[in-house]
Amino acid sequence: MTARGWFLFSLMGVVWGIPYLMIKVAVDAVSPPVVVFTRCALGAALLLPFALRQGGLLGTIRIHWRPMLAFAVLEIMGPWFTLTDAERHLSSSTAGLLIAGVPIVGVLVSRFFVSQDMEHLGRRRIAGLLLGLAGVTVLTLPHLTGGDTRSLAEVLLTVLGYATAPLIAARRLKDVPSLHLTAACLTLAALVYAPAAALTRPSSLPSPSVLAALAGLGVICTAVAFVAFLELIKEAGPTRATVITYVNPAVAVAAGALLLNEPLTATVLAAFALILTGSVFATAAGPRRSTRPVPWSTRQTSRADGRVESP
Repeated sequence: MTARGWFLFSLMGVVWGIPYLMIKVAVDAVSPPVVVFTRCALGAALLLPFALRQGGLLGTIRIHWRPMLAFAVLEIMGPWFTLTDAERHLSSSTAGLLIAGVPIVGVLVSRFFVSQDMEHLGRRRIAGLLLGLAGVTVLTLPHLTGGDTRSLAEVLLTVLGYATAPLIAARRLKDVPSLHLTAACLTLAALVYAPAAALTRPSSLPSPSVLAALAGLGVICTAVAFVAFLELIKEAGPTRATVITYVNPAVAVAAGALLLNEPLTATVLAAFALILTGSVFATAAGPRRSTRPVPWSTRQTSRADGRVESP
C-alpha cells in the first residue's frame, strides 16, 4: 500500500473509532433519528457546496443513482440508525468490538457478490472465521441473558451493511468522485430522517457535551471521514479498506474506558483478541495458485534437420 494509503488508513482507524463514544453520549439525551439526521445534515451542509462547485453532481446522480442509492441505504441510512439505537442498551466498547466483525462478514459477502472474484477459502481463512465467530459469541452471551437481543441484532445488521457497501463502491462507483458520492448520499439520508427527527426532537436544548458529540459526529466522523474512506477504497480496495475495523475497536474500548468509565473486563479483552485474530486470518491473502504452462507451450516440434525445439 502506498504512503497515501497508509495515511488514509491511519486517519480512518482513529476517526471511526470515536463515533461509538460520541453516539453513546448523544443518544442518552436525544432520539436515534435526531442523532442520524444531525450527523447527516451537518455532513451534507459542509460537503454539498464543494460538490456543487466541483460541477457534474446532477449528471453523476442521473447516471449512477441506483448504486448510489444502494450505497446510501447500506452504509448510512440503515446502519447509522441501527447502531445508534443499539447503543441505548449496549456500551460503546461492546458496539465497537462487534463492528470488528465487518472484515469477516466482508469475506463471506464478497464470495457471492461477483462470481469471478470468488476465492477459495483455505484453512487459514476458515479458522479466522471460526475465531471471529467465537469472539462475537463470547461478547454477546452475557447480553443475551440480559434481554439485549434486539440491540445485538441491530449491531449485526450494521455489520452486514458496512461489509456490503464498500463492495458496491468499489465495483459500481469507482469512477464517481468521492465528494459527489458522499454529498449526495448524506443529503438523501438527511431528507429521509428529517420527519422522524422533527417528531422526536428534544423539548429543550441539549447539554454542551451532547451538542459537542453531535457536532463531532457530523463534522469529523462524517464529512471528513467519509471522503477519506472512499479515497481509501480507491487506493487500497474494499477488503483492505474495511480492515480499519481492526483499529476501531481498540480506540472505542480505550475511549469508553477512559471517558465513560466503561468496564474493561477479561471477557472484553478475550473477545477483542479473538475477533482481531479472526479478522486478520479471514482477510489474509490466500495462497498463490501455481501456474502451469498450457500444453501447447511445452510441446516440442521437430525441425527438418532433426533438432528439437520448443515453439
